[in-house]
Amino acid sequence: MAPTMDKEKRRQLDEMFNALSVVADGAYIYLCDMESDISRWSKSAVDFFGLPGEYMKNAGGIWSEHIHPDDRNLYEELIERIFVGSDNDIDMQYRARSANGDYVSCSAKGIVIRNENNKPIYFGGSINNHGTHKYIDSVTGLRSLYGFFEDLREVFNKEEESVIALIGLSDFSRYNDVYGYSFGNRMLHNIAVILKKKFGDSGTVYRMDGPKFAVITHGIPKDEVVEIYEDIQLDGGSKLYVEDQHVVPSFNAGAVVIDDFTINDKTVYSCLKYVYRESKKKKMGDIVVYDDALTDDNRHKLERLSELRRNITEDYKGFYLYYQPVVDTKTEKLRAAEALIRWKDDRYGVVPPDEFIKVLEQDPIFPQLGKWILRRAMIDGQKLLEKYPKIVINVNLSYTQLEKGGFIEDVLDVLDETEFPPDHLCLEVTERCRLLDIKLLKNIISILKDRGIKIAIDDFGTGYSSIGVLKEIQADTIKVDREVVKDIENQKTDRDTIKFISDLGSSYAAEVCVEGVETIEMRDILRKYKIKSLQGFLYSKPVPLSDFMQLGLK
Repeated sequence: MAPTMDKEKRRQLDEMFNALSVVADGAYIYLCDMESDISRWSKSAVDFFGLPGEYMKNAGGIWSEHIHPDDRNLYEELIERIFVGSDNDIDMQYRARSANGDYVSCSAKGIVIRNENNKPIYFGGSINNHGTHKYIDSVTGLRSLYGFFEDLREVFNKEEESVIALIGLSDFSRYNDVYGYSFGNRMLHNIAVILKKKFGDSGTVYRMDGPKFAVITHGIPKDEVVEIYEDIQLDGGSKLYVEDQHVVPSFNAGAVVIDDFTINDKTVYSCLKYVYRESKKKKMGDIVVYDDALTDDNRHKLERLSELRRNITEDYKGFYLYYQPVVDTKTEKLRAAEALIRWKDDRYGVVPPDEFIKVLEQDPIFPQLGKWILRRAMIDGQKLLEKYPKIVINVNLSYTQLEKGGFIEDVLDVLDETEFPPDHLCLEVTERCRLLDIKLLKNIISILKDRGIKIAIDDFGTGYSSIGVLKEIQADTIKVDREVVKDIENQKTDRDTIKFISDLGSSYAAEVCVEGVETIEMRDILRKYKIKSLQGFLYSKPVPLSDFMQLGLK
């Protein structure tokens, strides 16, 4: 039975409801008389969700029971703020239970309507049913990662020049830890509102993974995108309030200019994540634009990355490994060989790894390439072991491999498949692996070492966390970056630094290997310290396996 209400109020409610229905455009409409708390809802919503009727008393409470338990707290919090006057509008997404028991994704918008005395009289709006596909984020009401890729593909289909931006928070977990999960969700919702207001009709905003948002802009230049982002930074620092608590988040941002339609959406996303990380780690939150981040051959970089991705899916076409020897410091006998990835393409020729590895590492496809490198190195390693029974094969790891579930299983599977002895394998933790959670890194390394695999810390001396990582993990080898020793013949500070690192290695029972050894003079100086092995052009540049076999090393 429909709840009773004054006839005049019912007439006014119906007239307002009918007016909203004219512009519904397929959405469900709801309208609540805030004084009586009686609402009218679209019949199609009543039928689809199994609601008591078109007219309901306490519709907010009834509707709350249909919302997924994981989304319910935020919904109830927002509705309460509407009715106590703290907020004037709502814009969110949640999952709601249909009459047959299935949950569907819905996006809801609503606004408080006031009379001439500014008294709230109605709360009404629309609910869009997006079905079971998760194209709408439940916390912010924005289109999700799925929707982002769908719309990005449409940009390519229509060949619309655009600037794509990725904006996120670097300290979001701190707010979750201090104030709780609900506070964090509300914070993301408020930031979504700021982003939508700042970009307005000039961009569509999306909720990505974690505390990150993306924007696909519409017809504005990159300089304007940069200005909008700088405004967002200012507003986030001075105008963001959550539950009456003033919060000052730290933003990071990267952007990619799309004016080349021979590439694809996955390539753009890889570049976007690369410049976002550059903003976070190197630019203190300043926005980094892809075509400004890399200085040479900018116009073709996206094309090359797209071709790289395609070649990986085509049985690793054009990829191959080179090997560089590592020798004993005193005897100069061969101790190890480092496997180094190379890529050659008919169109681009040989592309230096510095031009594709850092960006390709951001791509979800990279762990697939990383496993191929491991397999190829172990297959080649079997041949090297026949000639050099004591040789160790060094393979660099990417942080995207380590953070991917199943990495340890991948390593062990390749060992079993190739029958390569694990005590002749050394996995090098590169500088960027230090970006991982240290507990995760320690756990992975502990399991690998239990299987007999050796671990090296690469690029030592170039990152702020080098010593911290050495303290946390039991490395077998420290590999000192060439930048540390390149002036060792002339600079006392370089000699002091290498003495400190060699002593440090001894303290942690780790051997020290120095890279970038190019002259006999460098070798002779390094022999004065606790250096176990050397690597560099003095002994050989990286070469194909067949050439490595002919180097004449002992």
